[in-house]
Amino acid sequence: MNQQPISLLLCALGGEGGGVLTEWLVETARHAGYPVQATSIPGVAQRTGATTYYLEVFPVPVAELGGKRPVLGLYPMPGRLDALVSSELLETVRQISLGHASSDRTLVLSSTARALTTMEKMQMGDGRRDAQGLLNLITAHSRAHHVLDMAELTRQAGTIVSAVMLGCIAASGLLPMGRAEYEAILKDSGGSAQASLRGFSLGFDAVHAQRTQAQFIEQVLAPHAAEPVAPAAEVPALPAAVAALFPAVLHEIITLGHARLVEYQNAAYAQRYIERLQQVLAAERNSDPQGTRGWAVTREMARWLALWMAFDDIIRVADLKSRASRWSRVQGEVKAGEADLLKLYDHFKPGAPEFAALLTTGLAQRVLAWDRRRVLAGKNPWALPLKIGTHSVFGMLALRGLAMLRALRPLGSRFAAEQALIDQWLAAVVSSTQTHWSSGHEIALCGRLIKGYGSTNERGKDNLLHVVQHLAVSGHFENHEARVAAIVAARQAALADDAGKALDHALLQHGAPARPVKEQPIRWMRRRPGGA
Repeated sequence: MNQQPISLLLCALGGEGGGVLTEWLVETARHAGYPVQATSIPGVAQRTGATTYYLEVFPVPVAELGGKRPVLGLYPMPGRLDALVSSELLETVRQISLGHASSDRTLVLSSTARALTTMEKMQMGDGRRDAQGLLNLITAHSRAHHVLDMAELTRQAGTIVSAVMLGCIAASGLLPMGRAEYEAILKDSGGSAQASLRGFSLGFDAVHAQRTQAQFIEQVLAPHAAEPVAPAAEVPALPAAVAALFPAVLHEIITLGHARLVEYQNAAYAQRYIERLQQVLAAERNSDPQGTRGWAVTREMARWLALWMAFDDIIRVADLKSRASRWSRVQGEVKAGEADLLKLYDHFKPGAPEFAALLTTGLAQRVLAWDRRRVLAGKNPWALPLKIGTHSVFGMLALRGLAMLRALRPLGSRFAAEQALIDQWLAAVVSSTQTHWSSGHEIALCGRLIKGYGSTNERGKDNLLHVVQHLAVSGHFENHEARVAAIVAARQAALADDAGKALDHALLQHGAPARPVKEQPIRWMRRRPGGA
């Protein structure tokens, strides 16, 4: 008999039910009468931990083996894996990089969902891996592949991703068991059986639809089907009065920015966003009247300007944490039923800068000066630790009351300071774009430096303004191309090194001063009695 075992490698992150998925597969194979063996391979990934599970199923029923038993393996052999199943895109590629998959044998079932690694989160800029590059690697190292958003299907079903993965495996046709045999095992899985069946059905239907589509395209159009493209999210229509002010190619990105600022503050604040963009567009039309570059300066400003104008403060945090949508999301994440008691506590630790941000400039300066005196005296910066039960009436009223201070936000010192910095950046983009398009475009791209909150946000603004003041408007460059090269080098250095050493080096290389060293108090620590 020349039959060989069918081998599967299952990859799931911590808490996603990889062990449960393995048990379901083993029970299904045994219930259908096929020899099966599974082993777990503990491992650690840069998210919540990852464990792989290796499974082999012999495709001949035990009843037809005449008393013989196949010898099944305990570990995947490089290049000899029949299927790789993973709940996370980068984890799929990580397993491929270990040599498990091969282009002539392995079927890959992967989710497009991402759990960002620590290194991705640490980057000053957008540190995410290029999703298309990861998909290209899957295509190059698989016999066939089905890639879908398993996380979204999991949310729709109200279950864990292992149920969706089981449906994908069943629909792939790789194993000899039928759909009814999988569902029979799920029906006996306890109180969560209905949710698991829903997840199984969604995963099964998604892969079945992809297989059907791929077969149709292969038969009718070409031997190699294109990767199905997910439909774009529906974008709300831009108000007609605003749409008439901008080229159609910019409507989608401006719609998103406009809607964000209406939600963040009000329609008047969103109108201020539109007026600022009109200045940029007028400057770009001056240097590129035909729009041959796709109005790229205005596009970049529409993105980064909206993000900066919607800066995070305690009002914004309170608003987000007290929304009904957030409560529904938490209920879904913990799988809380109608009869379950759910308590949700939020921890805050606002300091003097957060409270000063809500005060007028004069009062804010007094509060910040008081906090600086505390630090210079050897004390820690003042902060107020809070634990608020969002599930309680008092906790929800406290958050909603704080969120209602949105109307007073424009009176605060933080709002005034942010608008002044934004206008300084905006003026540099407008003036540079009018004289040299590429210079304006590169300064607009420097909006990427503004991200995060607290010290990270302050550092990003300092870096951007230093670039604006010493590279964008400085007259020591021989020509515009030299200025553009300097701005590009400074921006890339700032995004690559959050400590700022690379940025200082790039600034000095292009004739600009390094960033000034900020004052830091020296603290003298008392020696403990009896200490060395």
